[in-house]
Amino acid sequence: MNAELVVAVIGPGECSAEEAEVAETVGRLLAKAGVTLICEGLDGVMEAACRGCFMDGGVTVGILPGDDIGRANKYVKIPIATGMGEARNLIIVRSARSVIAIGGSHGTLSEIAFALKLGKPVIGIRTWDIEGVVSLVTPEEAVALALRQES
Repeated sequence: MNAELVVAVIGPGECSAEEAEVAETVGRLLAKAGVTLICEGLDGVMEAACRGCFMDGGVTVGILPGDDIGRANKYVKIPIATGMGEARNLIIVRSARSVIAIGGSHGTLSEIAFALKLGKPVIGIRTWDIEGVVSLVTPEEAVALALRQES
């Protein structure tokens, strides 16, 4: 079990069915590796990733933008209410050893920027094409690289 290892999964709060499928697979693979998944804890990519991780017995942590832990998606085992809005993005990436970005909106871009600024590895699947993000195609590739970063 690698429960002390934490990987962030980031992406948009509204996502396509394909992005949700990728995120759920990433979550399942992280759970099978015994890695803790940290994310924003709400909808879209984060809910799908949490669902995959949760269903395979993994640990999911949701760093919520508001004050109400009841807003977390039902697959978050450990909800943390921050009352910090988007500023909680820094907490998410600072708490992880590596980041997997799936799809992306401007919130995702801010998390990628924080991660790169902090020197955290960022692995992307159909996300922002910017310097420093390692673009991969499959969830298996992304998780394998994230786990290599964890060693």
